[in-house]
Amino acid sequence: MRPPTDELPPGGLRPGTPVAGRFTKWGQRPHWQWTGVYVGSDEHGHWWYAPPGTRCVRPGADFRDDLGWVSLVPHDGGWAAGFYPDDKEIAVYVDMTTVPRWQRRDPALDHWGADGPEWEVTMVDLDLDVVLTREGHLFVEDEDEFDEHRVSLGYPPEVVALAEATRDAVLEAVGRGDEPFGSVGHAWLHRARTIG
Repeated sequence: MRPPTDELPPGGLRPGTPVAGRFTKWGQRPHWQWTGVYVGSDEHGHWWYAPPGTRCVRPGADFRDDLGWVSLVPHDGGWAAGFYPDDKEIAVYVDMTTVPRWQRRDPALDHWGADGPEWEVTMVDLDLDVVLTREGHLFVEDEDEFDEHRVSLGYPPEVVALAEATRDAVLEAVGRGDEPFGSVGHAWLHRARTIG
């Protein structure tokens, strides 16, 4: 296996390339893992699609999502966003994270083992989430979990500052409908369904 790298090939991956999404919690504790397919990049970042039936795994949970979604990690910034179809209550869900890292996957670190995809995008979930419902209700989720974990897990001050500043900026952007949170994310979801 080739060594990990933060460098995607020029222009990103070929559409349809399998990509593992791997969130951890602080201290390399396992969190959500799933496999999607790369669909492309634009000025906002890199997009990959989890089709209906995608298996989602974390400690204590293992299920198949019945609707699918498209994910975005930005070129710069500590967040990752999910955009969901019209028949789901949540329209947009943005996790505050460490800066996402693209690399060749290490099969020792996840449930896929040797049979998993070559590429992965990894990040540490920092609890805070900005959520926009289909009806237009916008809120921040898990602030109590963030307050607890910043102490119990020992988040460094710079990580706390990153999460709080990113939460504020994303909340404002989603509230205004700034792209990619306006129509771009759902346009990518529509496009992804033709690829995935």
